[in-house]
Amino acid sequence: MMRHHCGLMGVYDHEDAAKLTYFGLYAQQHRGQESAGIVTVDDKGLHEHRKMGLVHDVFSEQDFQRLTGRIAVGHIRYSTTGASTTPSVPPFIANYHGHTLAVAHNGNLVNTQELRHELEQKGSLFTSDNDTEVFIHLLVRALATTNNIPDAVQEVCSKVAGAYSLLLLIDNTMIALRDPYGFRPLALGRLDGKPVFASETCAFDLLEADYERTLEPGECYIVEGSHEHTMRLTQKPPKPKQCIFELIYFARPDSYIFNEQVYVCRKNMGWQLAHESPADVDFILPFPDSGVYSAVGFAQCAELPYEHAMIRNHYVGRSFIQPSQHMRNFSARVKINPVKPMIAGKKICIVDDSIVRGTTMITRVQKLRELGAKEVHIRISCPPIKFPCHYGIDFADEHELIAATHSIEEITKILHVDSLHYLSVEGLLRSVMHSDQYCLACFTGDYPIPCSHCIR
Repeated sequence: MMRHHCGLMGVYDHEDAAKLTYFGLYAQQHRGQESAGIVTVDDKGLHEHRKMGLVHDVFSEQDFQRLTGRIAVGHIRYSTTGASTTPSVPPFIANYHGHTLAVAHNGNLVNTQELRHELEQKGSLFTSDNDTEVFIHLLVRALATTNNIPDAVQEVCSKVAGAYSLLLLIDNTMIALRDPYGFRPLALGRLDGKPVFASETCAFDLLEADYERTLEPGECYIVEGSHEHTMRLTQKPPKPKQCIFELIYFARPDSYIFNEQVYVCRKNMGWQLAHESPADVDFILPFPDSGVYSAVGFAQCAELPYEHAMIRNHYVGRSFIQPSQHMRNFSARVKINPVKPMIAGKKICIVDDSIVRGTTMITRVQKLRELGAKEVHIRISCPPIKFPCHYGIDFADEHELIAATHSIEEITKILHVDSLHYLSVEGLLRSVMHSDQYCLACFTGDYPIPCSHCIR
């Protein structure tokens, strides 16, 4: 089963559709570093370039000469399971009865196994373990029984369960949609008056496109020629359960996600954290980059100095040479390193966005101790992560989550710190504008889609 966190980009009716999609993906590279792909369409059909690697490594000028057409869909992926080979790189494409189809999917379907078994019983053949392929099979079958594209999409969405923000190309029609719970983000923008779509609005900023709005949970936005219209996937949509971890960690701070400004939300989390658990320390130390914005809020609220005493190497890729056995912890040190004179004899409060397994934090605290830190305190700007995510976020199995298997007191001892405090669920919800519209399952175990559908 494929669980993946991805970035989507779509451009409709623009002479530079492929290149604009490329830059939109480039702006969203943080959402997936494993693979990148772009599919375009013109009167000759679909054109594709999909490959493993970062956006700037995957595409060349020659590739864009082949990616012709005024309509394009792009996808970047970070997958947690499944094959990591070029044939499995999204967007996924198909041809049926003279029609062309491309699908880019961000999220995770939780009833894939049941649907796949049902489709195999009817003769469908699968080439991967990706849940997007199930969606394609269902869509092709639905389109075979109706020439009405919106009806076919609505029929498929009534069968699948889980998290899915999708960009679909069906011939010359582009469809953008979010599942009824709205787990994953998707936004609508305008470039020269024409629609563009992206997982995050930072892509629009790079293209100098105007951000129009976020697609609503359960909304299906259809663009066909000069005609645009929207419809609801369900008559009675459930209460939105958008992924609050997008605001805590995944999204870029300059993006708008779920009608929230990410930077402001993270800063608010730091303020709430300082209210809940102030620290008597010499300075606040963020771990770049994700911990920076909550650390700013914490320091401002607590009126404490804020020091960048940890420096990040921004040029570390995924494929650096692996260290030999005696160079243990090398991968952690190559990414971030302390400014040594700032540490000795100081009382330090680390502010970070989350602790998942705890291994990285153990290494970092140990380094601060070795450099002579007098005290080390930790403040985390989200509640303890106790439950795995079934909707597309790469959280470990429950037994690997340190907060699922240990108390706060035990974690404090494991990390070898003087104090530890996680932001409360209530404090987290006070940090956002729409507190009743978020999924908190990784903190509470209260899964919006019943766990009988979830893969444990």
